[in-house]
Amino acid sequence: MLTHHLKNTLIDLEDLILMTESDIKDIKIAQHDPQFERLSIKEEKIKSFEAKKAMIDHEISSLMSAHPDIELPQLLNEEQHQLLEELKFKLSRLREVNKEYAKLVVIVSNLYNTFLERLVPTEMQGYKKVASKDAAILKVRA
Repeated sequence: MLTHHLKNTLIDLEDLILMTESDIKDIKIAQHDPQFERLSIKEEKIKSFEAKKAMIDHEISSLMSAHPDIELPQLLNEEQHQLLEELKFKLSRLREVNKEYAKLVVIVSNLYNTFLERLVPTEMQGYKKVASKDAAILKVRA
């Protein structure tokens, strides 16, 4: 059963990696709609991954409880060791891809905030930003 859960978890991770790579490609060419369309799918994949990871944890815990005198590495077969290594690698890859995507999101967010600030200047009132009273939304110069 552990092998089954590991394989299914790897499928979810690969899907998350591919979707995030697609998000990176789309954000670079300013195609935001496909990113928003994938958002609910990604959320479902994350929930699925978390549930499968909990099942893996449960299976490993059950194995260790059933054989308290045996170390975990000896309880797992070669395929399970290999799948766990692949899981570790894919988690690392997902972290790298998410990190790259997060950097791009911050850059785009700063760009939009800068544009907004130029269109509608704001000033600080305490800890709150508010539109300047004398701000002109649009200035026309001839």
